[in-house]
Amino acid sequence: MVSENKGFEDYYFSIYRDRWETLKKSLWEEPLQTPYSHRLKAPYFLGRASILAAESLRLPNEGEVLDACAAPGGKTLVLASRMAAGVRLLANELSGERRGRLSRVLDEHLDTALRGRVTVSGFDAAALAGKERERNRFASVLLDAPCSSEAHVMRNEAALAAWSPARPRFLAKRQWALLSAAFLLLAPGGSLVYATCAVTPEENDGVASRILKKYGEEAILDRPDFCEGEETETGRIILPDRENGAGPMFVARFRKKPSPYTRGLG
Repeated sequence: MVSENKGFEDYYFSIYRDRWETLKKSLWEEPLQTPYSHRLKAPYFLGRASILAAESLRLPNEGEVLDACAAPGGKTLVLASRMAAGVRLLANELSGERRGRLSRVLDEHLDTALRGRVTVSGFDAAALAGKERERNRFASVLLDAPCSSEAHVMRNEAALAAWSPARPRFLAKRQWALLSAAFLLLAPGGSLVYATCAVTPEENDGVASRILKKYGEEAILDRPDFCEGEETETGRIILPDRENGAGPMFVARFRKKPSPYTRGLG
């Protein structure tokens, strides 16, 4: 049993109050895995909530899609399996080690033709938008952002001991840099999904709502279609204590205001 961190307990109790004990217990449990197999050579096991997050992205009929933080690759496979013939996918992962795992997952699960339309890259997605030529490039963007991942922290003695309220604050700053960049990289009319496996509002609605404040009428809230989970300010959150072990997963979806010449998404 991993020791408790009082600061961690107090922080999450302040958010969830009496629900925290039940939620904490459910986070301790191993997440339920679903064999996803649509258009894959072999099934890939990932959580139902992760599938819903990836399926929430509206894909174009042609053009380029960005999976901005793609490793380990489960959501990338969901995107690839749903692509129309005229679509290409850029699966990006900054970490070299995680990028290697991502490539292996794609090689093992995609057939030759589909794998040929997925490119793996290793740039800093937050920095790419600083290049003017890259802005408005992608027809759709999925940002499954690095987050607190409390379920992992709770199971790791060192991570839990090191946790402080500064962690979600730090991560929220990084998440906002990534999300703001993703919106700049998104083409007019395009779809953007922001997802995390964090349970703190600071990293979820706290980050997602800034898109609407910063970009005004250019950013259109486009709530996810799935019914699982609970509605929040900008999206939905699936928590395992109320969804039979599914999650945690927060999903917010946006569209960039179309230009007069924008083609529709599928």
